[in-house]
Amino acid sequence: MLSNEVDERTRELRQLNGEELHGLGVEELKKLEKSLEGGLGRVLKTKDERFEREITALERKETRLTEENLWLKQRPQIVNTSSQTQEQGQSSESITNNGSSAVPPQDYSSDTSLKLGLPFPD
Repeated sequence: MLSNEVDERTRELRQLNGEELHGLGVEELKKLEKSLEGGLGRVLKTKDERFEREITALERKETRLTEENLWLKQRPQIVNTSSQTQEQGQSSESITNNGSSAVPPQDYSSDTSLKLGLPFPD
């Protein structure tokens, strides 16, 4: 019983692949053709939907990359403007520091020594 079912399904699959068609009548061939056209239609529809989703995703990526590219092109101008502002700020700060010598610069150096070994008795 089960082997007959397997044999029948195997034969149907071969017929869907265009094999073992010699024993089919005109009506059976029309039925097979209609089944194949329906399956092909579903395959094409699925393929088109996936292409549309991929195109939409690529368009979003293009927009994001275009915006990022524009931002990166403007970035050197922002950095240059920021650097110029910092240089101007430093120069006015250095003028202020040179003008007031009330606070001496701090000395962070220290005299540290380390002796290794056992202490000797005196």
